[in-house]
Amino acid sequence: MGKKQAAIPEDLKRWIEARKRHRLSHMHIQMARELGMNPRKLGKLDNHRQEPWKAPLPIFIETIYFKRFKKERPDKIRTVEETAAAHAAKKRAKKLAKQAKKAARASSAPAFSPENPAPSVDRNDQIQAAAERSVQADQAVSSR
Repeated sequence: MGKKQAAIPEDLKRWIEARKRHRLSHMHIQMARELGMNPRKLGKLDNHRQEPWKAPLPIFIETIYFKRFKKERPDKIRTVEETAAAHAAKKRAKKLAKQAKKAARASSAPAFSPENPAPSVDRNDQIQAAAERSVQADQAVSSR
């Protein structure tokens, strides 16, 4: 049995489909993502050899990337799958940190003893108090 693949989010799946459909490299996909392009709209920009004035999509992406960032290519090229795995790892780490923080807070919370009982708040008491405040506010408005 192999290692379980990280689930790829839907927005990144669209980039994988665009990479296959438009025959783009990982570098071109990363450039397009950094530029904020929409993977569903790449078909409009792609030259289907019917519009000779248009540059092919990879060259078009490279041109725009150079204009915006003043460099030929990204510093470190990462595949969409690597990006998804890094995102999942970050999410797991954040969840573990949150659980650790919650456990630390629970262990340092003051324990309630028979001499110092926990304050009990009944939901019905809260609703009744809110209703009384509402009635008092209505009376104050109507007396003006």
